[in-house]
Amino acid sequence: MLRRAAMAVLAGAGAALLLGGGLGPLVGVVLAVGAYRALARARSPADRRAELEEELLTRQLPLSAELLAACLGSAASPSVAVLAVGRSVGAPMGPRLVAIGAELALGAPPELCWNRLGEQHPSLAALARCMVRTSVGGSPVAEPLIGLAHARRTAAGRAAHARVRRAGVLATAPLGLCFLPAFVLIGVVPVVVGLTSRFALAG
Repeated sequence: MLRRAAMAVLAGAGAALLLGGGLGPLVGVVLAVGAYRALARARSPADRRAELEEELLTRQLPLSAELLAACLGSAASPSVAVLAVGRSVGAPMGPRLVAIGAELALGAPPELCWNRLGEQHPSLAALARCMVRTSVGGSPVAEPLIGLAHARRTAAGRAAHARVRRAGVLATAPLGLCFLPAFVLIGVVPVVVGLTSRFALAG
């Protein structure tokens, strides 16, 4: 944050010195504020990678939850079920489930493993809660996992539909802006000119 502020101040000061006069400081302040906001929106490569990873985990979550429900419903132990699902799905979900399955097989506390996963990846927090609930309380996990998969698929469908509608609006807006001047010139201007001419003759 301090680095971003320093860069913005340097940009503003440089513009003020370059322009000089009474306008220089004003332009410098505006440029500094704009640079600070632009730098705040800029994301580092690590942030972009983390965001992409969360998106991929969110996409893989429904299938992974259903596979876990099926394995646990067939009386497989949690460690065996998690390992099997982890080996059957791709990255980034697969390696994380394999690691948790290996920890569970070695006797690690289930709540510790799953809570850590939920903290590291917020998109998997609901899955972690389901697995902790069944590990600690012994409650059936198949139904909550199936419900989680269904809810995530529904949410993904709604998000995709919203993106399609937004893309349609963004695609038609420039077209409307292109036709607006023609509409004004062909439809509005002749009417205004005609009314002006008529009032001029009447006067």
